[in-house]
Amino acid sequence: MPKLSLRYAAKSDVGLVRQGNEDSGYVGPRLLLVADGMGGHAAGELASALAVATVADLDVHPPTDADILTYLSDSIDKVGEAIEELISEDPELTGMGTTVTGLYWLGGRIAIVHVGDSRAYLLRDGDLQQLTHDHTYVQTLVDSGRITEAEAAVHPRRSLLMRALDGMNPVEPDLSVREARKGDRFLLCSDGLSGVLSDIEIAYSLSSGEPTGVVTRLVDLALERGAPDNVTVVVADVIERESEEEIPLTLPVVVGAAGEPRVRLQLPNTRFPDDAQPDPDKPDAPAPFDFGTETAPQALIDAELIVPAAEQALYDREREQEAKTRRRSGRKKIIGYTVGVLTVAAITFGTLFGTQQWLAAQWYVSVNGSAGTGTVAIYNGVQGSLAGFSLSDIDSDSGLVVGSLPLFDQELVSKGIPAASYQDAQRIVTELEARAQECLALIPPQGCPGSLQ
Repeated sequence: MPKLSLRYAAKSDVGLVRQGNEDSGYVGPRLLLVADGMGGHAAGELASALAVATVADLDVHPPTDADILTYLSDSIDKVGEAIEELISEDPELTGMGTTVTGLYWLGGRIAIVHVGDSRAYLLRDGDLQQLTHDHTYVQTLVDSGRITEAEAAVHPRRSLLMRALDGMNPVEPDLSVREARKGDRFLLCSDGLSGVLSDIEIAYSLSSGEPTGVVTRLVDLALERGAPDNVTVVVADVIERESEEEIPLTLPVVVGAAGEPRVRLQLPNTRFPDDAQPDPDKPDAPAPFDFGTETAPQALIDAELIVPAAEQALYDREREQEAKTRRRSGRKKIIGYTVGVLTVAAITFGTLFGTQQWLAAQWYVSVNGSAGTGTVAIYNGVQGSLAGFSLSDIDSDSGLVVGSLPLFDQELVSKGIPAASYQDAQRIVTELEARAQECLALIPPQGCPGSLQ
């Protein structure tokens, strides 16, 4: 009798702006998972890696179908506990957190667990359906009829999460079970994909090809759109097999931060899932821990971006001495040299970042210092760096401690709030100062540090 099973693929990319990849992804015989970390300063990548390591245990020790929703809910609690324990060991990691969106295969059905704004989609008979509901501030505005879906897509606070795993607040995940049919195609992705592609574009990209080619196509499209955030994509097809013997015994695939050895080294007490992708930097070396196989660093996933960047860095080092004098002349010359490097890299990547004037006209609000003790500052430029040069400078520091803000605003500032102009950046800071002042009330509003959640 024919059996239904999954054929899957996953890919993660750091994008064109972020300095590191805070996303993590996992695909295995029973479990598909995407986690989007937040918090910066290595905290976000640790949170998403913990999520993958914790929830992926269900792929190794599968529960009964009747208990699956309970086990999925418990796994979310365990992720929160693991993050809480990590923060207690290093308080500077306060503010770290992650989304979690996963599908668990039940043969002819799938169980869904969801926290945050990473998404799950189903493509069936050419129709695309979003299976998850974003836990974001703008989604609450859409649900209440205050703004439209189109307005939500460009809202300045569209990244503000109302629910995430941060180790501080208990989280209730969305749980459901759905029917699966032969020919169904499932997509899981971080908002680095859904934030830059429309549903029509996603549906078209999913409409043909094998999962491996589809994940590559989707990530490439996000890069063509500028990829301002990390991009993680998981695609799985429901296929029919004649017998259990036809199902190949392959290891799961781990992508993003959870697959990087440097991240796993920072979590020595965490048991990570086995990984089918080898480490290209150490082909003959054993894994640092008993993972069962060597792990795949992001260099394997992002080779198209990292190799050209390394070549550009070598070019810069050869001219380091003559560049030192010019860099001392001030900020304008630094920006001018950076844009020159950026133009060369843009040709390599097939992406045009723009001119020096464009870079100088960009503004955003973010944290100056560590996520827990840093202050809110206005930056001129764009987030990220290229060939060792930062693409932005601090224009002014408000002195407002990020830790005094409501927790959702802390997350938003840690990821960076884009501004249309310097005046718009000042407006954002003024609004943040007002919300921090509200948190000083005798009975602070919900979401403030120390408030009753």
